[in-house]
Order: sequence, then C-alpha cells, then structure tokens
Amino acid sequence: MAGGDPGLFGPSSVTWQMHGDPMMWVAGVRALYLQALHPRAVRGVLQNSDFRRDAWGRLMRTADFVGTTTYGTTAAAERAGARVRRIHRLLGATDPATGERYGVDEPELLLWVHCAEIDSYLHVLRRSGFPLRDADADRYIGEHRVSARLVGLEPDAVPADRAELARYFEKVRPQLVAGPEAREVDDFLLRPPTHPLLLPAREVLWRRVAHLAYASLPPYAHELYGRPAPAAATVTRRLRATGALLRCVPARLRWQLPPKHVLRAMARLGPGARPAPYKVGR
Repeated sequence: MAGGDPGLFGPSSVTWQMHGDPMMWVAGVRALYLQALHPRAVRGVLQNSDFRRDAWGRLMRTADFVGTTTYGTTAAAERAGARVRRIHRLLGATDPATGERYGVDEPELLLWVHCAEIDSYLHVLRRSGFPLRDADADRYIGEHRVSARLVGLEPDAVPADRAELARYFEKVRPQLVAGPEAREVDDFLLRPPTHPLLLPAREVLWRRVAHLAYASLPPYAHELYGRPAPAAATVTRRLRATGALLRCVPARLRWQLPPKHVLRAMARLGPGARPAPYKVGR
C-alpha cells in the first residue's frame, strides 16, 4: 500500500469497508426516522433550519461528514469535527410546552443522534446481506467512539458494543414520542418537495427508499408513528434484494459521485485501500 495518512479509521477498520456500501443511503434515511422520535433532538433541528427547504442539503452534509471522517486525512476529519462542534455551540432550541431554552450540544442529545446513526448503519447493512459477524459488529460500534468524540461526546460515555447499545436504547425508549416535529419529518420523507418534472422519479425511486427505510425501523418506532410495516421476513427480503441490486452497480461508478471520498483515499493510500466486504475480519 502506498504511503499516506490513513485517517482516523484506516483501511483495516470495519468502518472503512462498511461506509463504501450503497445501502448506507437507506440506512441514513432510517436514521432520520429514528432520530425524529426524540422530541428535544428533532426540535433542535427544526428550530434551527428550514428542514423542508434544505433537507437534501442536510442529508448531503451528513453524508459528506461521514465520508470525510471515514476516508479523509486525520487533519480533514478533525477539521470537520471542529466545524460541527462550533456550529452546535451557537445553536439552541425552545420547548414550546415549558419555554425551556437548551443547547443542541447537550450530551444526551448528541448521544441520541450518534446512537441512532450507528444503529441504523449497522442494522441496514447487516440485514441487507453485508457480511458482518457479531464480533465485527461490536468492533464497528467501538470504532465509532472516535466519531462520537468529533461531535463533542466523551468516548467512554458512548456504547462500545451491541450489548451496551441495546441497553442504551432500552433506557432512552420512554423518552421517545412521535410528536408534531416527528410527523413533519415523516411527511417530508414520504413527500419531499420536488421539481414537477421529477415527480415521477420521486414516486418510483424515492418513495421506495423511504418506505424501505421506515420498514426497517424497530417495532416500537412503527408503533409510535402509528403506521404499520410489512412482516419482518418480508422487510429482510426487500433489504437483501435492494442490497444485491445496488451492489451490482460497479463500485468505481458509484464512488464517482461528488465529493469522491473513497477514490481520493485510494489515490492517497494506493489501490490496496479499496473498501470491500470480504476484507472485514481479515
């Protein structure tokens, strides 16, 4: 492998292999659905941005952050983290019921957003056929104490494996509710604003992604949103079929999409840095 800075994770990490997979997009939408169920967290998003007008931009900025922190240099990842922390320090939200004002960088809110993302990435990829043993899944969760540090969390306060992540969700579950803000996110994800010429594509492509992401949520999330999902076995079949289809698209073609994080990492480190599922656990 050519010389160069491997970044915070490096080509030997589970994260490096997973984050190059196309099912990360479905996982990202699942994370939005899940994150919206925490009233204080989703309020911080909706009160500080025009979500309906800039949701695509928000999704792309999140994807860019994940790509930069996974495949970028150490300096680039640290700069991305510092930028997120700086923005969060300036933002707050107000509870309409009590008038309480709070910062969006409260540790409990950052932890919820982090855990919802990591759980979604791991759940969707494994269920769609990405080959991960339990030990690999635990390693992935542990690796992301690094990304948690970047957004301002203490790494030791973040779940390090599947058991700790499950205990976290069990603990936070009573706080979750599909309030008006969650309904707004749900409505957007089902019917995002689209140019009239793109409406057919929204109906054919996007709604399938949104429905699949929603269906992959845990049962308690379906109960909170009040919208049923297909049987678990049906959802798993659909995830596997979608994963198989997307993975048929040549990786180098997929990675051409801006900002080309994977291709730039391979140029920096050499062709041996190419992410691939079969490299997990080596």
